[in-house]
Amino acid sequence: MASSFSILLIVVTLVALLAVGSCGTDFTVHVEKGSCPTKLSLITNVEVSEVEIREKGSNDFLECKGSGTKWTLESKEPLKGPFAVRLTLKNGGYRVDDAAIPEEWKADSVYKTKIQV
Repeated sequence: MASSFSILLIVVTLVALLAVGSCGTDFTVHVEKGSCPTKLSLITNVEVSEVEIREKGSNDFLECKGSGTKWTLESKEPLKGPFAVRLTLKNGGYRVDDAAIPEEWKADSVYKTKIQV
């Protein structure tokens, strides 16, 4: 009897872990109309505390200005994609996708990242 109960407990635990692990939302970035080589205007599908962009070939992330779901990065020089996106969640954790926005990005396009929130 005890071994059947143990097996059932293990199965229930595994099912619960799988259910929790698969409940994330895919993080998407909408590059708004009006974005151009020197300006990225982004709308995210979830509210976050911070969004940062890293250009191709750079080691440093650039902080976007904004809040919630609307973020903007402006530069004097043309920005170079593909772009990595690093976001800070409301709970303080952060996530990174090293190729979230492709090199040949287009304004008024939505890009699904590898980030789960």
